[in-house]
Amino acid sequence: MKYRNYSASDVVAALDIGTTKICVIVGRRTELGGVEVLGVGKVSSEGVRRGVVTNIDKTVKAIEEAVIQAEKMSGFDIMEVQVGIAGQHIKSLQHQGILTLSDADKEICQADIDLLMEDMHKLALPPGDKILHIIPQEYIVDEEEGIIDPIGMCGHRLYGNFHVITGQMTAYKNIQKCVEKAGLKVTDLTLEPIASAASVLSDEEKEAGVALIDIGGGTTDITIFQEGIIRHTAVVPFGGNVITKDIKEGCTVMHDQAEKLKIKFGSALSDEIVDNRIITIPGLKGRDAKEISEKNLSLIIQARLEEIYDYVLWEIKRSGYERKLIAGIVLTGGGSLLKNIELLAEYHTGLSSRIGLPTEHLSTTRYKDDIASPIYATGIGLLISGIKVKEKIAYAEHLEQEAINGEVENEKAEQEQMNTDYSEESHEEQKGNKWFDKIFDKTKAFFEATPDSDF
Repeated sequence: MKYRNYSASDVVAALDIGTTKICVIVGRRTELGGVEVLGVGKVSSEGVRRGVVTNIDKTVKAIEEAVIQAEKMSGFDIMEVQVGIAGQHIKSLQHQGILTLSDADKEICQADIDLLMEDMHKLALPPGDKILHIIPQEYIVDEEEGIIDPIGMCGHRLYGNFHVITGQMTAYKNIQKCVEKAGLKVTDLTLEPIASAASVLSDEEKEAGVALIDIGGGTTDITIFQEGIIRHTAVVPFGGNVITKDIKEGCTVMHDQAEKLKIKFGSALSDEIVDNRIITIPGLKGRDAKEISEKNLSLIIQARLEEIYDYVLWEIKRSGYERKLIAGIVLTGGGSLLKNIELLAEYHTGLSSRIGLPTEHLSTTRYKDDIASPIYATGIGLLISGIKVKEKIAYAEHLEQEAINGEVENEKAEQEQMNTDYSEESHEEQKGNKWFDKIFDKTKAFFEATPDSDF
């Protein structure tokens, strides 16, 4: 059933291609500025490894199934999607651009900023790499540093410090190919950690300084914010699947059993587990049931998480913002559902931590409780990004239409002025013609008068 209070043009779809799941979320911007989710489709992912597509056909099939689910729930046909990209191939670097201004008395405008941004695309990158995002950090006008918005200032030279995020062209093209084979069009591509941040972080946290740790199935993504700006991004090549693999090998169980043990009984802190608690799982065909110590299970999980947190700490120190994260750490992604995972983060890193739910911008909808889980953080973030892209395009079209309307009005005004001038000239000409006709008539009457009888 379709909703009647808005049209399909208001609806946006987001596609999250993850290692463990492929998720499609349909939503729109409400009248009060919130985000309303209209439909969700979620399918297990088999063709993706560590965030990178490794099997095109399996990924396309999963996308198609997720789209069907989302269309059925929302009642809208999905033609375009906002897509996320992630994986171990994602890299970042800092670079400075310089622009010499021709006239020091002229104010810096948006065109100058755009020119600096365009120069970043000329960076020499390793073969096969592509720039995904260019994020301004600060600007310097002559010797004045720490400027966030230089528009309106005057100066001889404009410097711009940028955080450049790159990824492999092949990974980008494979994602695009999968989407197109599923009969969809890519509206825009967004780095998944940035999308997750949009859904779980508040503006206050971004301003104060915060590290977002998105623990996915194949990788752990790190995004550091300070003063509302993305300062550092990194990818750790470990995620929830590595923890499952450790449980499988450490407890000598099947992969599916290891995943269920992790979800149902897993804990990130072994000190919180009672020593004598035993988990019994069915044995293989004709074999006895297997008993596993819950304490040992927790020790396996804790060991791997501590290794992930070591990488996180190293990246935080490398960024230079170790002592500037007032808001500490926010954990999200499917891996953050492990019991006591935020406590282990606090003990291991010394920073305060919380679990990030993707409800920061959601309006009250009947689907809110279903999607208020860290596993949907990236999908909701991509939906928010898609809505912003659509609004930006609509605003640009509005300005273009206004400009066209302004030109039409000017043309009408010029035409009316020309018509007015022509009318006035015609009126003067008519007055002149009437005066001439009057003289001519009088002269004609004089000569045509009856001759005098004396002649």
